[in-house]
Amino acid sequence: MIIFNMSPKDNKSGIFHSWPFGRKNYLLFLIGVMTIVSGYVLMYLTADIVWAPVILIIGYCFIIPISIMIK
Repeated sequence: MIIFNMSPKDNKSGIFHSWPFGRKNYLLFLIGVMTIVSGYVLMYLTADIVWAPVILIIGYCFIIPISIMIK
C-alpha cells in the first residue's frame, strides 16, 4: 500500500508550498539562537550578573518572537 506518492512535480501541493517562513525568518531565528547561546556561555565563563541575563532576555523576548512574527 502506498501512503504517500509525491513526485517532484507535485511538490507545490505539499506542505512547504504554503510554508509561511522564509529565509529572513530562519536567519533571524539563527541569530536569536546564537544570542541565547552566547548569553549562556557568558554566564558560565564570567558569572556576569548584569550582561548575561540582558543578552538572554534580548534573545528570548525580542529576537526569537520577531523571527516568528515577521512576514
